[in-house]
Amino acid sequence: MKRIFTISGLLLFCFFFINTAFAQNTVVKGRITDATTGESLTGVTVLIKGTNLGTQTDASGAFSISAPANSTLSISYVGYTATEVAATGIVSIKLLPAANELQQIVVIGYGTQRKVDNTGSVATVKGADVAKEASQNALSSLQGKVAGLNIINNGQPGASPQVSIRGLGSIEGSTSPLYVVDGVWYDDITFLNTADIETVTVLKDASSTAIYGIRAANGVIVITTKRGVAGKPVINYNGYVGWQKATNLVKMADATEYATAINELYTYTGQSPVLFSDPASYGTGTNWYNQILRNAFTTNHDLSISGGTTNNIYNVSFGYLDQDGIVKTNNYQRYTLHVSDDYKIANIVKIGFTATGLSSESTDINGGIFHQIYSAAPTLPVFYKDGAYGDPNDYHTGNGNNFNPEATIDFFHQKSRNKRFTGNVYAEWSILKELKFKTSFGGDIGQAEVRNFTPIYYATLAQQSTVSSLDITHTETRNWIWENTLTYDKHIKDHRITVLAGYSAQDYTTYFAHNYAQNVPNVSSGSLRGSYPDSVKNASQTVTPAQQPHVRTLSTFGRVNYSYKDTYLLNASLRYDGASPFYYGNGNNAFGYFPSVGAGWVITNESFMKDQHVFSNLKLRGSYGQVGNSNVPINLSSKVITSDPAYLTAIFGGVPYLGSSVNTVVPPITYWEKAVSIDAGIEGAFMNNKLSFEADYYNRNTDNAIFAIPIPASVGTASGSIEGNQAKIRNRGGEFSITWRDQPSTDFSYSVSANLGINNNKVINVITGNNPIYSGGNGVANGALATRTVQGQPIGQFYGYKVIGVFQTTTEISKSKQTAAIPGDFIYQDTNNDGVVDSRDRVVLGNPNPKYNYGINTSFTYKRFDLALDFQGVADVSVYNANIAYRFGNENFTQDFYDHRWHGAGTSNTYPSVNVGSNANAAPNSFYVESGAYFRVRNAQLGYTLPGSIMNNWGVQKIRFFANAQNAINLFGYKGFNPEVGGAVGNLGIDANVYPLYATYNFGVNVTF
Repeated sequence: MKRIFTISGLLLFCFFFINTAFAQNTVVKGRITDATTGESLTGVTVLIKGTNLGTQTDASGAFSISAPANSTLSISYVGYTATEVAATGIVSIKLLPAANELQQIVVIGYGTQRKVDNTGSVATVKGADVAKEASQNALSSLQGKVAGLNIINNGQPGASPQVSIRGLGSIEGSTSPLYVVDGVWYDDITFLNTADIETVTVLKDASSTAIYGIRAANGVIVITTKRGVAGKPVINYNGYVGWQKATNLVKMADATEYATAINELYTYTGQSPVLFSDPASYGTGTNWYNQILRNAFTTNHDLSISGGTTNNIYNVSFGYLDQDGIVKTNNYQRYTLHVSDDYKIANIVKIGFTATGLSSESTDINGGIFHQIYSAAPTLPVFYKDGAYGDPNDYHTGNGNNFNPEATIDFFHQKSRNKRFTGNVYAEWSILKELKFKTSFGGDIGQAEVRNFTPIYYATLAQQSTVSSLDITHTETRNWIWENTLTYDKHIKDHRITVLAGYSAQDYTTYFAHNYAQNVPNVSSGSLRGSYPDSVKNASQTVTPAQQPHVRTLSTFGRVNYSYKDTYLLNASLRYDGASPFYYGNGNNAFGYFPSVGAGWVITNESFMKDQHVFSNLKLRGSYGQVGNSNVPINLSSKVITSDPAYLTAIFGGVPYLGSSVNTVVPPITYWEKAVSIDAGIEGAFMNNKLSFEADYYNRNTDNAIFAIPIPASVGTASGSIEGNQAKIRNRGGEFSITWRDQPSTDFSYSVSANLGINNNKVINVITGNNPIYSGGNGVANGALATRTVQGQPIGQFYGYKVIGVFQTTTEISKSKQTAAIPGDFIYQDTNNDGVVDSRDRVVLGNPNPKYNYGINTSFTYKRFDLALDFQGVADVSVYNANIAYRFGNENFTQDFYDHRWHGAGTSNTYPSVNVGSNANAAPNSFYVESGAYFRVRNAQLGYTLPGSIMNNWGVQKIRFFANAQNAINLFGYKGFNPEVGGAVGNLGIDANVYPLYATYNFGVNVTF
């Protein structure tokens, strides 16, 4: 009820503005489209000629403006020829594309630039294309839309996807890009509502990113949010309701099959008697996926109002998201508020601000619930007839699946709350016509809290608690950035030059506290200060406050852009960065230079191309640059001293004395990683810009990458390794995109675009040679490690034994090199032919880094209908299915494994017996490595816009209804839930507890007043 009152109040507030804004002038309504393709044009400026009063078109190209009688409207849009129309009645305007689409404006670091002047690799996605998908995070909506952008989604409501640009360039450091929102730097954009985004620009090469220096090695994503336009208030409402349904669920063995398999396991492992005397008596048993998962409700509502006067424009928006998870009890709610205001004090001074507020709360789930419903015994009932929970101990199924998943979710009480305020204020002074100074100050204040309460309860013998407890984790962030830029922009005949000089200072701090207390009553309200009820004043309480490294940076930077006759282009930039975490010793490592240079040649602007009719435009470009990655382990050169009494206690005269020891070996100096890259590209268009294309080749080397090298245990270290800047990592590949736009008739238009990114990742050099880093223990039994990073190979490749068959008889085993095996075990290849199968026989099994990322995006309009279909996929990538052997006892099996398992001589030579969890069979091997390639219909949306005659009667500009399906069709061969498997570097692609893939279906409406 509170939500209804809140939204209703906002609607009344907005209608108040509507009623006060209508003047006595003539109301002119219309729609603006591309004259060539018929595509609706969003953001076209419509001004009353001779004034600064006007408006902009909405997502469907529609506009409405109140204008004096006999006045004229001036229509302008970047990349199109300006036009004028009489301000009367209802108008339909078709804009002609400018002769050269390279005149369009693109966002770059610290400003904008004509596309013709850009020498870097830059991709732009409109906010309307981001908002049309049913994704609660804007980054998920970019999947398949930008070549070279790899996105791995996390199905958890409120979670952010993993994002990388042009491959992984670090092992120990961050691989995520820098996010710049309205000039402020962020590590994530979870605070943003997709409906508030105007454009998303992905800067991929060093020529584009070097202006951001120390934080740009992984690429930069620049986001601009919506601002107001002078004119009467325009109100937009966008909302939808729908549901999410788990797809591609892995079918598990039923109770009879499970009991049969466990009896086999007891026989193979020599246990007696068998566990289930009559497997058939259990029937199909419990389907734990049906019990724990659900069709999840989701709804989203966005309301905005924008407008203003000649001197003051504003935009205010409110968003509400309510998303249930596909696991019962899981829910995420988010409220957002976005406000922007720009005020012109005089013709030469402009000030403004942007502010975004976020408040979210989630009811969380146990992190291991998906492993539980995968493993739980189907012979176990959810509840007994008396209402008690089914107890695995009554069935003696062992510790491996000693849980009832229903009890797990029923007694897991955890809430996560997040409050965040971000934004910036700015002032801009036009000192001269060509000279402009801008200063801006922005930041981020956030508070996050996770409250986990465990009550006193008894569900099963293993799932009970005799003491209540409350665990609170509290995190606060404080981040501010102050930037000042001076820009000189001059156009003299055939010469165009833009010079930028700037100074920046930034401060980032995180505060962390962990509190724990027992014998606590459940007070669910809590606060974001980590408080406890008064009743626990005498309870055991632990407070562990900590302040993360206080990072301060100081920077100066500059850039020169020059073009001659819009044909010959030059772009050069230099940034000088200093960061406090690296200021130790003599301080020489705290500062660094990050230069870049780019050049371009617009061939179609040459005189010898004037009479050709093949290319609408054709441009060659290339760039070189250096950027940094400061998000790496800091102060590795600090030695750590331990006083562990377990092994540092000496006895003298019968008295114990605690000693201390240095337990780490560290390099003398550690500093940030540096990426050096080159990029060469070609852009072009044919047939009056109907067909356009772009292609890039890139090579990016991460120099001085931090790399851990194993060292002998005899040295006496705790970690067994030494880390330092001693490796080089290369990402090399190509990117291609092509778009076709056409309008065969006045009623029908369409566009089809496709993109492909190719990346090859390799560790080129390690100073200490071929010493590997072993990782990937997530979900792998017996402490084994399934990935290896080594010189000459990709980061985190899967590494283990090659399976060449399955032992059928004891006679076969006695003649083999694995005499300790039993029938049904894997036969491993003796790679080095030394007559022994051991760790030296391990080989490369697969690569979790996708070589190919691709997307296909289409749009069609027929009269008032519109249809958008987006497709996306990856290829040449591997996934490690750790779920199969992630066993500690009598866990369940998949239907596929049960049907194909070895259960007697001659039954299978590819699948092992049900003893798959044994040390020998669970060792990392080729059986668990599968193709992670997939193709999906990422998004499908059908819309219908009501005729203008109906809308006029209702007093609105536009009403559009739509139906949307996301991830409804998924094609892949992987035997797990979802081949889209993320993870940290070294654990990437290991599927041990992945959130199942789900499809989203919703219905919504867009209304513009």
